[in-house]
Amino acid sequence: MLNIFIISFVVGLSGALTPGPLLTFTIYKSLKEEKGYLAGFFIILGHLVLELALLIILLIGTSLLFQNLIFLIILGIVGGSCLIIFGIITIRDVYNKRYEAVFNLGDQKDKSFKGNSFFGGIFYSITNPYWEFWWATSGIKIMFDLKISLNQPFGFILFFFGHELADFVWYVPISIFIYLGGKALNPNIYKYVLIACGAFMILYGLYLSINTIVFPPQI
Repeated sequence: MLNIFIISFVVGLSGALTPGPLLTFTIYKSLKEEKGYLAGFFIILGHLVLELALLIILLIGTSLLFQNLIFLIILGIVGGSCLIIFGIITIRDVYNKRYEAVFNLGDQKDKSFKGNSFFGGIFYSITNPYWEFWWATSGIKIMFDLKISLNQPFGFILFFFGHELADFVWYVPISIFIYLGGKALNPNIYKYVLIACGAFMILYGLYLSINTIVFPPQI
């Protein structure tokens, strides 16, 4: 069971560390709010509520499809391939210097980022196509590989909290760091952490894809 928590945490951290609209919103709220040090916590709390609802919907909606061998083989190959692609993109962006280690809003206008932190966490998650696509492909495959289902609540809880803890471990300290006046992370540390996360996604994606082909799912 511990492997469920660890894999979920590492996969979740790989996604959390990748810059995106949720990080930009966190930067804004941390800088602008009177209690900006709490922004990251409430933003991820909103993100957590949305992901809990999504996980339940996905598990209910795909329960019958999990009994279809063709679907599982396609899911294994597509889900693993997407992880590989996400990992390659992450590493490519690092080497092309398309990652943000400096915490400022640049030329972005404040009016784009108004709203409550909790609901902002929901809004900036659900409007992010990457987030939805990831769960529809790699996320579902990982859950199937780890045998996550609503019929096994302990495994589901371990998976869910492992994934969400990864977001809190990244966003809460970042929010506090920004509120206290931090302007940038050490670019070399951030760079190599992103590379490590990208490499993990590639290797795990290869494992999921190859495992599906060599050892087809049993139903």
